[in-house]
Amino acid sequence: MPIALLALAIGAFGLGTTEFVAMGLLPDIAEHFGVSIPVAGYMISGYALGVVAGAPVLAPLSARFDRKHLLMGLMALFTLGNLASALAPTYSFLVAARFATALPHGTFFGVGAVLAAALVPVTKRSQAVSLMIAGLTVANIIGVPLGTLAAQQFGWRSTFALVTAIGVATVIAIAALVPSQRPRPGASVRSEFGALARGQVWLALGVGAIGFGGMFASYSYISPMMTEVTGFSAGAVPVVLAVYGVGMTVGNLLGGRAADRALMPTMYAGMAGIAAVLLLLHALAPFKAGAVVMVFLLGFAGSALIPSLQTRLMDVAKDAPSLAAALNHAALNFANAAGAWLGGLVIAAGFGLTAPNLLGAGLAVVGLGLAVTSGLADRRQGRATAEAPMAEPVAARRGGA
Repeated sequence: MPIALLALAIGAFGLGTTEFVAMGLLPDIAEHFGVSIPVAGYMISGYALGVVAGAPVLAPLSARFDRKHLLMGLMALFTLGNLASALAPTYSFLVAARFATALPHGTFFGVGAVLAAALVPVTKRSQAVSLMIAGLTVANIIGVPLGTLAAQQFGWRSTFALVTAIGVATVIAIAALVPSQRPRPGASVRSEFGALARGQVWLALGVGAIGFGGMFASYSYISPMMTEVTGFSAGAVPVVLAVYGVGMTVGNLLGGRAADRALMPTMYAGMAGIAAVLLLLHALAPFKAGAVVMVFLLGFAGSALIPSLQTRLMDVAKDAPSLAAALNHAALNFANAAGAWLGGLVIAAGFGLTAPNLLGAGLAVVGLGLAVTSGLADRRQGRATAEAPMAEPVAARRGGA
C-alpha cells in the first residue's frame, strides 16, 4: 500500500481522537462548567452537527481543487478549532468551537477516501479506505485513552491541546507524503450535487444515519455506564475505551478485506452485529467481564461496516464520489448527534444508563432493513438489465414473420 496512506491515517487519528475522546471527558466537563451529564452530551452533538453541516457545503465546493492542498487546508481548520476548544472560557463557547472544529471532518474523510482508492488497484479499494480509517480506529486504542488520562491528570483542556499538536503533525505529513492529485475533468459543484438525485445514495446514507445512531446511543454514555452500572473505577475507563478501540481496529481491517470480496453481505453482517451486541450489552452491563467483551464486539461490528458503506456510496454516486464519501461521514455524525441526544433523553426520563442499549438495538434493526432494501433494489435492477437485451430480438423476429 502507498506510504501516502500513512499521512491520511495520521489525520484520521487526530479526527478520531477529538471526536471520540469527548465521551470520556463528559464527567470532567460537566463538573467544570456546572452542567448535567445529559447537557454535557450536547458537546458531542455539537461536533456531530458540525460534520453534518460541513460535508455537503465544503465537499462540492472543493470539486475543482488539487486534493493534496485541499486536505492540508481542511486539517489546518481542524487544528485551529481544537485550539479554540482548549481555550474555551464558557460551555457555550466550547460547544461552538466543537461545531467549528467538525466542519472539515467529513470532507477530509471523503476526499481522503477518493484519493486513497485512486492510489491502488480497483480490487483493493475497500482495503485502502480501511487503512486510512485505521487511523480513526487506532485513535480509540491510543488517542482516546491517553486523552482521557491527560484530562484526569492535567484537566480536560490538555486533551484538546494534544489534538492540536496532532493536527500540526498531519499538515506536515500530508505535505511530505501525499502526491498531488488533480480532480477529475469536468468536476463541478453541479455534478457533485447530481449524486443526490439517486435513490441508492439516500438508502446508503440512511443505513449510516439511522443504523449507526444505535451504536452512538450506547457509546456516547459508555463512561458513566461503566462506572455506575458495571462498577469500574474512573481510572479503569481509559482501559475500557482502549478495548473498544482494539475492536474497532480489528473490525475495520477485516471489514475492508471482506468488503472487497462481498460488499453487501459485509454491510448486512455489520449492521446485524451491532443490533445483537447492543442487546447483549444491555443484559451483561452489570458484569465486568461480559461488559468488556461486549464493548470490544461493539467496536468490532461498527467498524467492520464502515469500509463497505464508504465503498458502496462511492459506487452508487458514480461521478460524484467526493461528495458521497463526505456525506457518509455526515450521516455517521448525524447518527452520533441523534444517538447522543436520544440516549440522553431516555436517561433523563429515568430509564437508566443501560436503556440507550435497547434504543440503539432498535435503530440498528432499522438500519439493517434499509441495507437489505438497497440490496434487493440492486438485484431487481440487475435482472431488468439482463432481460432487456433479450426482448428486442424476440420482437424483431415477430416483426419479420
